Amino acid sequence: MRLNTAVILAVLAFSLLGLSSCSKGGGNKTVSSATGWEYNNPDNGGFEYKSGYEQETGPGLIFIEGGTFIMGRVEQDVLYEWNNAPRRVTVPSFYMDESEVRNIDYLEYLFWVQRVYVDYPEVYRKALPDTLVWRRPMAYNEPMIENYLRHPAYADYPVVGVSHVQAQDYCKWRTDRVNEMILVDEGIMEFDVNQIGENNFNTEAYLYGQYEGIQGKNPVEDLNPNNDTRRVRWDDGILLPRYRLPTEAEWEYAALGLIGNSYDERMTNRRIYPWDGHITRNADKNERGKMMANFVRGAGDMMGMAGNLNDGGDITVQVKSYYPNDYGLYCMAGNVNEWVADVYRPLSFEDVEEFSPYRGNVFQQKVLDEEGYIVEKDSLGRIRYRNEEDKDILNRKNYRTADNRNFADGDATSNAANGTDWNDGDYNTGNMYAGSPNSSLGSLVSDRSRVYKGGGWRDRAYWLAPGARRYLDERESRDDLGFRCAMTRVGSPVSNAKK
Repeated sequence: MRLNTAVILAVLAFSLLGLSSCSKGGGNKTVSSATGWEYNNPDNGGFEYKSGYEQETGPGLIFIEGGTFIMGRVEQDVLYEWNNAPRRVTVPSFYMDESEVRNIDYLEYLFWVQRVYVDYPEVYRKALPDTLVWRRPMAYNEPMIENYLRHPAYADYPVVGVSHVQAQDYCKWRTDRVNEMILVDEGIMEFDVNQIGENNFNTEAYLYGQYEGIQGKNPVEDLNPNNDTRRVRWDDGILLPRYRLPTEAEWEYAALGLIGNSYDERMTNRRIYPWDGHITRNADKNERGKMMANFVRGAGDMMGMAGNLNDGGDITVQVKSYYPNDYGLYCMAGNVNEWVADVYRPLSFEDVEEFSPYRGNVFQQKVLDEEGYIVEKDSLGRIRYRNEEDKDILNRKNYRTADNRNFADGDATSNAANGTDWNDGDYNTGNMYAGSPNSSLGSLVSDRSRVYKGGGWRDRAYWLAPGARRYLDERESRDDLGFRCAMTRVGSPVSNAKK
């Protein structure tokens, strides 16, 4: 009996020895089907491979499963603009904020900017929302100027007075703060509250070795036998893709929430609004008659009569008000309009691609030195970029210019195709839209015109339809215009939870 016990113990010992033989790197050791070499094994070089990756959902985001839908207006175009005729497109899966960005979210951003860029006060001033957007020559809105952004009573209300440019800057900042928190939570880095000026955590700067930070207690083990530890790489899948503004197609698709009225690829009915039906009141038996969004019901009626306010909002309301749509998104109609990423052109629906449509691409490259290395960061601690030049795209077939904001609708090629010579007479330009190089035209549409959607607290129900679209110069802002962020989904369009 003792002998048998000794044999069993020996077998267990050898088994444990085998399990611990990969003392450096351990874990998932599958074999390459191309070479027969074992992945994640330092004994043969330590090439790393992670199978079964599933993207984590970033803070504040909701997963939006993509698909095909009819993009564009579904009701009468009473303004006869014809700027969004229906067209079938496909939107890849992505993530979107559950609600609009709040005042408290933006104040957190302003606090960080003021604390870190202490030697660059102009950065803080540039990020400040324009609180004077509340002013009207014949209305008393001074209390909103003083209170709306900073008073705690409005902390959970959507931030307004933010331009498209400022919204993009906020998205960049949020990306870095979320990824910094991930590295801290993983024990790879420690918090450094003394980040000042360009010495602050930036995701790209970290990945390219331009930011060191304070190493944590759980650094990443390097399976390369020549090293002990290393910094996180993009192919580790630890860091999240960047927060950004949603494209117009993404925003419209998410707002409609068609996942709630489809069955086996058959849509039961088309929607005018983010909810079923053609009215703006709740039709459910238990909630019947309640308003579905914050908007102007009629001339001079911003919120209804005392004792029974129809939408409960004289101006904006808290971002998680009313009823979420079938994706779980709040206020995709009413409350505030929302910036999207696209450059406005009235005929974009004729020109954009069927898959992931978007107008606004300006292709860039990282700035490199003569030896091909990334140059030093800019004064904000970010990697420097430049627009691609002719030499960079000389042999490209899939695109022929870096700036594609005017592609097929305003550039020299499209005008020539239409038989219009914009280089003749007073039109000394290859671009028919204002704001373009050498343009002498007086069009209100320019390369800086950005689309906004959704309708706001100042709008009639007409603008609540996700298909409606308007535009504004990217440097301007309004008291009924905010934004929410989106994030690209990498990998399978279907989440592992659904699989």
